[in-house]
Amino acid sequence: MARVATLASLLAPAQLHRGHKACREQALDALLAWGNKPSAQGAERLAEQRNLPLWRCEDGFLRSLGLGADGPPLSLVVDDLGIYYDATRPSRLEALITDRLEANARQRAQQLQQLWCQERLSKYNGARESTPPPEPFVLVVDQTAGDQSIRSGLADAGSFRTMLEAARRDHPHCRIVLKIHPDVARGCKKGHYSAAFQKDPSLVLCADGGHPAALLQQAEAVYVVTSQLGFEALLWNKTVYCFGMPFYAGWGLTRDALPAPERRRKGSNLEQLIYAALIAYPAYFDPHHHSRCSPERLMRVLGLQQRRQREFPERIEAFGFKPWKQPILRRFLTGSQVRFRRRQSRPSPRAEALAIWGRDPGKGLGPQQQGLRPLLRVEDGFVRSVGLGANLIAPLSWVIDRRGIYYDAGSASDLELILAEHTFTAQERERGKALRHQLVNAAITKYNLAAPPWRRPDHARRVVLVAGQVESDASIRYGTTGLRTNRQLLEAVRAAEPEAWLIYKPHPDVVAGLRQDSSGEFDPDGLSDEVVIEAAISQLYEAVDTVHVLTSLAGFEALLRQREVHTWGLPFYAGWGLSHDRLNCDRRQRQLQLDELVYASLVAYPRYISRTSGLFIEPEEAIDELCRWREESPNELHWWQLLFRHWGRARERLRLGNR
Repeated sequence: MARVATLASLLAPAQLHRGHKACREQALDALLAWGNKPSAQGAERLAEQRNLPLWRCEDGFLRSLGLGADGPPLSLVVDDLGIYYDATRPSRLEALITDRLEANARQRAQQLQQLWCQERLSKYNGARESTPPPEPFVLVVDQTAGDQSIRSGLADAGSFRTMLEAARRDHPHCRIVLKIHPDVARGCKKGHYSAAFQKDPSLVLCADGGHPAALLQQAEAVYVVTSQLGFEALLWNKTVYCFGMPFYAGWGLTRDALPAPERRRKGSNLEQLIYAALIAYPAYFDPHHHSRCSPERLMRVLGLQQRRQREFPERIEAFGFKPWKQPILRRFLTGSQVRFRRRQSRPSPRAEALAIWGRDPGKGLGPQQQGLRPLLRVEDGFVRSVGLGANLIAPLSWVIDRRGIYYDAGSASDLELILAEHTFTAQERERGKALRHQLVNAAITKYNLAAPPWRRPDHARRVVLVAGQVESDASIRYGTTGLRTNRQLLEAVRAAEPEAWLIYKPHPDVVAGLRQDSSGEFDPDGLSDEVVIEAAISQLYEAVDTVHVLTSLAGFEALLRQREVHTWGLPFYAGWGLSHDRLNCDRRQRQLQLDELVYASLVAYPRYISRTSGLFIEPEEAIDELCRWREESPNELHWWQLLFRHWGRARERLRLGNR
């Protein structure tokens, strides 16, 4: 219990005192023990000596991502009568299951059941789903030998043999899928079926330690002794056969081999069971905010992890990633095993996919190698951080593209395909609209740098903002066929807007000296009326009439604020009828609404990682984190950030000098 990092938060607002001395001497309301473990016997004696109630706690039924020590519990049950898996005596859960529900509580239980299945949840949620066989099957569930719930559930090792025989007898025309417990599959513990059973050709052995959602969804019936998978099968509306007496048996909801305890014979319905087991009995912990939360909140958090973790192949080799980016890539590819290789290396036969930064395949990945397996291109997302990427500030969002990359107008990308073909629902458009308002109201941009305000000149009738870029940036090389430099852009805009008050804002990397000023953009020879260096770009968007860009993300950020935008290259947001474009792309013929562009670009395309939990989050949560991050005092750069910063600047100067 002392090692459970989330225990104190899950017990809040109660105050937790730890250790023998506190338990013997402090003024306490109750003593806490972990289930029926041997350690609980000492707590029982002490409770009797001090005349204190004994509470027993255990993992909740929606526990965590990883198994055991690999993931702290995110839900906890505390029982003042017994413990839920002990059928030999009453428990608080049993009492809750018998409570009659009002209409709103019944409805919440039904919605929670739907959400559980929609998010494809289980007790542990860190593994990929096991693959069911194609033919009809019944699922037989093993458990670890010596599990407390077996003996306390009125069963023994022989119950598992009886269960398997019954499954064969009851379903002679179905395959039998024997699911081995994940701890047994990992070799940490023993199960109840010997090697002879596991080699039986009539059985399909599932020993991959995988997530059970697909098996439960497709099984004809589920056989358990006391495993929680029986409860989860009820949530999937499956027929469940019980050969012990788990908490969900004996109520008339399962087919039981044992007689129910007298106190359960009044029966119950599924809504009462769900409400008691998932709402009234446990406490839940939000891993992002480190506080108590509702079951619905935790279900959505864990469901998002499940979806993200199974989006890419299991074994990925990444080529040419700089050392500081490697741990970041591991986080964004959680659920896959990532192996880092040098740029000149060739992929190994075990790799199921290859990852590169942007369009740089390195020397070892020629066209032939790239075509053998999926190529994943990684880049910064559009809502990134507080601070510059060139300063090695870790991002909240990256994109991982299977087809191309969003800034390369020469070929399609995942984002372009979504924009060109996805049928947007009213709900998605509404979410895009709400997200746009959230971004604008919070003044969020890509880097969110602190800066003083800028005032629009009183005499100016039309104010035009020209957004500068790093001229060596890949988005210019691959996103335009005409203008290539900031100076050329300024000349073109001055010719197009001769009477306007033209302000030019250099890219923040250039201003910070992290990337080279290659075309005299701080001295533009009268092409602009004003060079704005320090003003916040989010405030400039609100003060100007129009924005001109080559391929800069500033054009997208201006569209979010419903400003007039002119593109002189082909950024990802051009060609959809929302901007005034000098170039055309034959693949982009669709007219989109602004909120459809927002949904595709900020919800469907990127991945977001929380700074506090290291887990995947939704874009709305990322914006909230950026707002809190922006309010923090800026941290000084580490020595390794300064080293890489100056090395990157030297390389940039060398590259431009060799042009």
